[in-house]
Amino acid sequence: MSKPILLTVDDDPEVLNAIERDLRQHFRTDYRVVKASSGAQALETVTELKQRGSQLALFLVDERMPHMTGTQFLSEAIKVYPDARKVLLTAYADTETAIRAINQIGLDHYLMKPWEPPSTRLYPVLEDLLSEWHAKARPTFDGIRVAGSSLSQASFAVKDFLASNHVPYQWLDMDNESTVRDLLSGAAGGAFRQPLVFFPDGTTLVQPTTRELAEKVGLQTRAKQPFYDLVVVGGGPAGLAGAVYSASEGLRTILVERSAPGGQAGTSSKIENYLGFPSGVSGEELARRAKTQAMRFGAEIISQEAVEIKREDPYRKVILEDGTELTGYAILISPGMEVRRLAAAGCDSLLGAGVYYGAALTEAATYRGQDVMVVGGANSAGQGAMFFSLHARRVTMLVRGPSIAATMSQYLVDRIADAPNVDVLTNTKVVSVHGDGRLESVTVADSATGEQRDLSVSAMFIFIGTAPRTAFCGDLVARDPQGFVLTGRDVMVDGRPPAGWTPARDPYLFETNVPGIFSAGDARHGSGKRVAAAVGEGSATVSMVHQYLQSV
Repeated sequence: MSKPILLTVDDDPEVLNAIERDLRQHFRTDYRVVKASSGAQALETVTELKQRGSQLALFLVDERMPHMTGTQFLSEAIKVYPDARKVLLTAYADTETAIRAINQIGLDHYLMKPWEPPSTRLYPVLEDLLSEWHAKARPTFDGIRVAGSSLSQASFAVKDFLASNHVPYQWLDMDNESTVRDLLSGAAGGAFRQPLVFFPDGTTLVQPTTRELAEKVGLQTRAKQPFYDLVVVGGGPAGLAGAVYSASEGLRTILVERSAPGGQAGTSSKIENYLGFPSGVSGEELARRAKTQAMRFGAEIISQEAVEIKREDPYRKVILEDGTELTGYAILISPGMEVRRLAAAGCDSLLGAGVYYGAALTEAATYRGQDVMVVGGANSAGQGAMFFSLHARRVTMLVRGPSIAATMSQYLVDRIADAPNVDVLTNTKVVSVHGDGRLESVTVADSATGEQRDLSVSAMFIFIGTAPRTAFCGDLVARDPQGFVLTGRDVMVDGRPPAGWTPARDPYLFETNVPGIFSAGDARHGSGKRVAAAVGEGSATVSMVHQYLQSV
């Protein structure tokens, strides 16, 4: 943890060097001393220190400086560091000025020059002030800091990416902290752009892309080997299971995930029906363990998006967003699902400003004690409702059908029924959403009568179904009309293998119409659409990959 800073400012070089020397001699063990030769230079230093997340404990400033007096400097500096202790260095004639500063800016003390000997005239005063500061100061955070607006979709995307990848960060909300807006403008070169991401090494990213973030926080974005036995596309439960079993059995394995390992399951607040976890397990924790397990066995996991796959016998290739290629003998397609968009007026304009797709676990604290809405009636919606019931004052579930029992596991139905602050509105759909810069209300309608009414809510979390993320398959891999990948017997044509099929055998159970390209998990046609089922499919696919590799 970096040391708190003592900032001293004086336009006289001899005085400045003398005070710096005395401060270092006595306080160097616990503090770092920084000096500036003018008020303007000192303000620049203060801004830079704030951007780096440094703690500033005390200002020791000369009153008589040209262009900007000590009092004028302090009046600006305390806007950035309001809790720092403030001390003026004055001459005898400046006593009235110092007294005015006590009233105007809350000056803590003033010292007359010269301060010799420092052991009696300087150190005791500063030690008392620093002791007071320490008693109230928050521990400094030395990690990544994200500054922006809680109503910004781009800020939410950055927070969600870091949280999903288990990267700790501190959130600086410009809507609630007056100094953050100035920090944003200063760090962006005067232009107001957000979010900004500040790193411990002093560097800053302005409105970063997912790829930029991934590279900066140390996630792998490029392959280390020129060739692999198995390339896994998608880091959900099926892909992670495939990577774990493939790598554990000695296959050269690489997994490509565009966002964060875990997929849709990784956003679940709690999975209570997964085998071996009687108290339940969060999707985030399950994904973290699986990722660690895969990497422990030697699998590579890279943060990129697959945009195309190719067949160049005997090889299979995955083309990434940056144009690079991953070459291997076999591919496992397990990209999972992407959320369907809610077709309601005003919804898109408030995305990230109260309207969210999925659980958006990072926003739970934002809506503590407020009313929120969950749209959807499947397990993910039920898990989300139960999670937010721990934070929100009231959770209202909107379900288009007559009951949640038809689409939700019974244990969740029972929990929702027992939750005192969760209401379920059946036969109800969203018509429109309203708000000036942030969500304020939602207009809903009865599906049978068409009767409409407005519900006042601060946030709406949408779980209305998903579609397979399989566009990168193009025309190479056969899919059903909804985009789900066909495998096994579903790719047969009149009992015969599909066109272009070269092996003297039928496709394996999880093999597509292209030999050596397999599919598992929710994006596969006919899959079980449960976490355990996806894990089972991903694991079982590896044995078929082994059989395929024996024939290559």
